[in-house]
Amino acid sequence: MNTIGKACIAAALMSWSLASMAAEPIKIGVSGPFTGGSAPMGVSMRDGVKLAVADINAKGGVLGRQLQLVERDDEAKNERGVQIAQELINKEKVVGTVGFINTGVALASQRFYQEAKIPVMDNVATGTIVTKQFVLPENKDNYVFRNAANDTIQSAMIVDEAVIRQKHTKVAILADSTNYGQLGREDLERALGVKGIKPVAVEKYNLKDVDMTAQLLKAKQGGAQVVLTYGIGPELAQIANGMEKLNWRVPIIGSWTLSMGNFIDNAGKNGEGARMPQTFIQDPSTPKRKAFIEAYQKAYKVDRIPSPVSAAQGYDSIYLLVAAIKQAGSTDGVKVREALENLSGTVDGVVTNYSKPYTHDDHEAIKSSMVVIGEVKNGRVALAK
Repeated sequence: MNTIGKACIAAALMSWSLASMAAEPIKIGVSGPFTGGSAPMGVSMRDGVKLAVADINAKGGVLGRQLQLVERDDEAKNERGVQIAQELINKEKVVGTVGFINTGVALASQRFYQEAKIPVMDNVATGTIVTKQFVLPENKDNYVFRNAANDTIQSAMIVDEAVIRQKHTKVAILADSTNYGQLGREDLERALGVKGIKPVAVEKYNLKDVDMTAQLLKAKQGGAQVVLTYGIGPELAQIANGMEKLNWRVPIIGSWTLSMGNFIDNAGKNGEGARMPQTFIQDPSTPKRKAFIEAYQKAYKVDRIPSPVSAAQGYDSIYLLVAAIKQAGSTDGVKVREALENLSGTVDGVVTNYSKPYTHDDHEAIKSSMVVIGEVKNGRVALAK
């Protein structure tokens, strides 16, 4: 074979190789609890993410490549989350990960993304410290971003609802023993302190506890006019049901997790009237929300989304990450982080339209003005009036 022929073959092989590389999918991790008590949040988040990816891939993908999700069930266990983070980074070579439902899992796991300089989008975990784990002066750059209402925002709204709107002065707090529950409880106590109020009872319980009688009796005997909560669906339902058994009817106001399907279903009539901060309520109040709700219902054959907030924030987290990849023109972690911190244009989301959602020193996309108070009404969450 002559030199020209060999050169043509070499050029063809190189062209084929480059085309193959360009066609390789962009891997994005999806980490959350898809089983257990936190599953309504994890499954809804994952399914919202999948809807966004399907939409993007149908329109040609990103940078000429399709998105590929790598899903892992962390079972709401810190140690499992750590294993998954290392697997997604080292074996699957993800360019970013969305998820983290549980604050404890996020705090244990996201350090691996920080070390690898790979952005992680916390789309559900709300512990205030989550986005502050790797900030100045110890860390020049932070690779942890969030598009969920952090607990500083939520605790202030919960206290305002209880103290300002409903005018209660005797408050009890019931929080679970996880990082989420105890960090949230601290935020609640700080928010109450600003109003000059000290709780008449501060009680703790464990996951899977089915009898809250002791904690509720202390709250009742302390004269509590309202119960503030920080926990997840199954145990929150035990609080509502325990109050019914004691024939003690005072309002329940808590973090956004009072909107979980397994609270609403397990508490039944005892959960009616519970109030909580929400970034998204399953109500077709805008064309974008209407389309999202209908797409979710059709794809997963459900009427009520198990955790609407998780689904919507999951969906939006993909669009925020993809907007950064497009702007960076690359999947390189450093460049994607820089793009997230300097996003141009507007990202049209389900929760909100994101305009410059992040800066180098502020990785919180959700501001207090974007959050409303929801209320359990007739087995669903509606906007509180």
